[in-house]
This record gives sequence, structure tokens and C-alpha cells, in this order.
Amino acid sequence: MAKVRGRVPSAVVAASGLVGGYGVARWTKKRQLGGVVLAVAGAAAATQWRQQAGGKAAGALTAAYVAAFAGSHPLAKKVGSWPAVFGVAGAVALASWAVADRQG
Repeated sequence: MAKVRGRVPSAVVAASGLVGGYGVARWTKKRQLGGVVLAVAGAAAATQWRQQAGGKAAGALTAAYVAAFAGSHPLAKKVGSWPAVFGVAGAVALASWAVADRQG
């Protein structure tokens, strides 16, 4: 039987920040509000990454999170907005799980 932990895995927090940030910005038409969602989730994920995998790993995963956000924009021109956001969110979630979550 799997052990149930009290916190949401950092992979879910990070992916939710990317998807949720875009969704909030799109649906409210307020990019700044989407940015707040993105930043809050990113900070929460970074805190978990630091606790679970250390400072270097947290730095690398935070850089991946920011790069995913930035990279989703040009990718959206090729594949569409939602596929780009889901793609980069999945990539960040996978990296987060591999580096931090699977150890716990």
C-alpha cells in the first residue's frame, strides 16, 4: 500500500502553476493575475524542491520552471497555446518528480 503524505507533490504544484497561471491570465484577461499564480506556485514548488533535494537541485528546477514559461510562448506559435502550456507543464512535472518527489 502506498504511503499517503500530507502535502501535494512538487511536480503537481509546478505543473499547476504553469497551467493555472496561463488559465487565469486567459480567462480573466489580466496577465498580471496569471503572473501572480505562476509566481506563487513557483515559489511553493521551489521551497519543496529545496527541502526534498537541496539547493542546487532547487536552483536547476526553478530555472527549468522559468524556462518552461518562457519557452511556452514561441512553442505556442507552432502547436497552439494549450498544447504548449500542457507540454511544458508536463516536462517540468517530470523533471520535478525525477529530481525531488520520487526520493520522498
